[in-house]
Amino acid sequence: MIKYTVGVVVAVSLLAGIFADELPVTQQCLGCICEAISGCNTTNTCLGDVCGPFRITWAYWSDAGKPTIGGESPDAPAAYSHCAGDTYCAALCVQGYMNKFQQDCNGDGKIDCDDFAAIHTLGGYGCRGALPEPYGERYRQCKTIVGGAQ
Repeated sequence: MIKYTVGVVVAVSLLAGIFADELPVTQQCLGCICEAISGCNTTNTCLGDVCGPFRITWAYWSDAGKPTIGGESPDAPAAYSHCAGDTYCAALCVQGYMNKFQQDCNGDGKIDCDDFAAIHTLGGYGCRGALPEPYGERYRQCKTIVGGAQ
């Protein structure tokens, strides 16, 4: 599973070079969110109302600014599922969502990966609660492995 996380980190590092000033979530943190939410399963497209390795909903994608792949119109019927199922576009979606909703969810005086992990799974308006399990346990394990995920 961690090998998929490394793949996400590599894909996102390409993003970092292009949009470095606009990306609130570190590469390591994105990898841990992906690992915690889906085991970074890049082969699974949509299950119910969530899609892709970050398990993104349509509303999440919309709040993130409706990023798309290859110039596809955000109004195209499959634009959401195409983006959410693509690791690069999905990571950009997470960055957009965090740009919009970043806040100190745990009250420790800083906005960091712990806050982004909470926002990702609990939402931009409900991040002050406890992380649901097994997401929380997987997130903490990954964070330990990658050195804090910052």
